[in-house]
Amino acid sequence: MHTEFTLNGELAALPHFMTSLAIGLLIGLERERSPGSRAGLRTFALVALFGTLAAMLSEKATPWLLLGGLLIVGLMMVAAYYRVKEDSVDPGTTTIAAALVCYGLGAAVWYDSDTLAIMLAIITTVLLYFKAELHGITAKLSRRDLISALQFAVLTFIILPVLPDKNLGPYEAINPHQIWLMVVLISGVSLAGYVAMQLIGQRHGAILGLFGGLVSSTATTLVYARRSMENQDFTQLAVVVILIANLTVLIRLAILSAVVSPGILPQLLPVLGSGFLCGACVTGYWWYRLNQQQEVPVPEIKNPTEIRVAAAFGLIYGIVLLCSAWLSDVAGSGGLYAVALISGLTDVDAITLSSLRLFDLGKREAIHAIVAISLAFLSNTGFKLGMIFFIGNTALARQCVSGMLATAAGVGVALLWMI
Repeated sequence: MHTEFTLNGELAALPHFMTSLAIGLLIGLERERSPGSRAGLRTFALVALFGTLAAMLSEKATPWLLLGGLLIVGLMMVAAYYRVKEDSVDPGTTTIAAALVCYGLGAAVWYDSDTLAIMLAIITTVLLYFKAELHGITAKLSRRDLISALQFAVLTFIILPVLPDKNLGPYEAINPHQIWLMVVLISGVSLAGYVAMQLIGQRHGAILGLFGGLVSSTATTLVYARRSMENQDFTQLAVVVILIANLTVLIRLAILSAVVSPGILPQLLPVLGSGFLCGACVTGYWWYRLNQQQEVPVPEIKNPTEIRVAAAFGLIYGIVLLCSAWLSDVAGSGGLYAVALISGLTDVDAITLSSLRLFDLGKREAIHAIVAISLAFLSNTGFKLGMIFFIGNTALARQCVSGMLATAAGVGVALLWMI
């Protein structure tokens, strides 16, 4: 016979206090290892317990007890550091802030936010522990990078919320909020790739193909093709970077589809996956052939989140969306395919997002969107191959053509099989 044991009466609150104790011990354990910290394991454990106790008593007496407890903890920590000599290495601001957070987390536990409190406690501990690494990251980011982050914040949190979220214009194909949301999405993916590229520097040159593909595979192809003409020793690395950037486009398209229209993924992934596997086999061969050599100067790639660049993409996306809706209405699926071939020469994202949007609106079937995305990718691959032949050296063109054609063949064969 199974008997379930439950706490009742005064002991019913015990699990809350045990959770608070664990949170305090976790944060306190990290602070204990800091030489200049005036609070450690026991202090933070007691602060967390005090937060839960103050929250409990505030329900039974007055809510002011919770605020009073916060003031007491803050004054206690300030007083502890006030007695330290002025030349102390640790001014104490981080520990004081951590103690206040710990108190708040203890109070949150009492209000049945255990999971959120534990997650925030882990995040707090991570921020405290990786102090040196975080300082190193900020040291590597330039003023231009910080401006880019602020520009992305403007795009996301200032412009996006004020745009109307409704269909406007001919065929009701223009949704300002949706268009700018795509701008934010592309800028976010590009910014992540750009920042990662700056952090790794020149230590892993071939991996730049991955981040270059996130920023712009076309720009990456152009830059490395030019470098191969300037320096013949750069050719082998340029081949690997360009091929990886081209493969990354397929990964990016899969991510965009998963975010914008998850319902199309079961049909789209076989096409993208086939192209990726075929291209990866050839790319792996050239990676194997890449001789170990000294560091090669990595060309600078323009920061992708400038306002003008984002606005230009939004304009292109809106025009492509309107043209796609018009041509689809006039010429059926053939009109959409024509737009895909033309717009795919310079940008795959716009026609991809437009096709997915039309699919979500029910104006196009899944197969039409998949064909349009595939045609745009094939068109973009052909355009980049043309750049390589005209801008790069002969060796670069000869080696890149195998990998890029293998990727295109994988996409094309899977698409034909699906049709």
